[in-house]
Amino acid sequence: MFRGVSNLTLDAKGRLAVPARYRERLTAACAGQLVVTIDRGYYLLIYPVPTWEEIETKLVHLPSLHPQVRELQRLLVGHATEVAMDSHGRVLLPPELREFARLERDVVLLGLMNKFELWDKATWDARREESLAGDHGAGGGLPEELARLSL
Repeated sequence: MFRGVSNLTLDAKGRLAVPARYRERLTAACAGQLVVTIDRGYYLLIYPVPTWEEIETKLVHLPSLHPQVRELQRLLVGHATEVAMDSHGRVLLPPELREFARLERDVVLLGLMNKFELWDKATWDARREESLAGDHGAGGGLPEELARLSL
């Protein structure tokens, strides 16, 4: 499982240095082979290849005649790009994905259990503040599964 937040800097070539605490796990889990794709929130999703393959299997079995399913498949699978960690633990992010997520230099990598999110730092800071300022009182319309969760 991946967890935590890391403030990082992309180098001039668009490479992301994966934090050392994740490198060994990624090497063991997928030999450093990752899939990067987009999310509607204008950030990138990064998955170990085996995890991504499970998602693709689920996506291929969805009803392809449904317009929302096709749109989701286009966004996730259509933009999915395989990348590999180099010997220094860096990943070269494709220019078109960096452009989509508006990633230039300062970025934030969030470990979210089985995947990572990669955000432009300013966008992430604004999104985090927006989430913290939101009205979450009295159940906040949470799904039943979350309403029962005790932290």
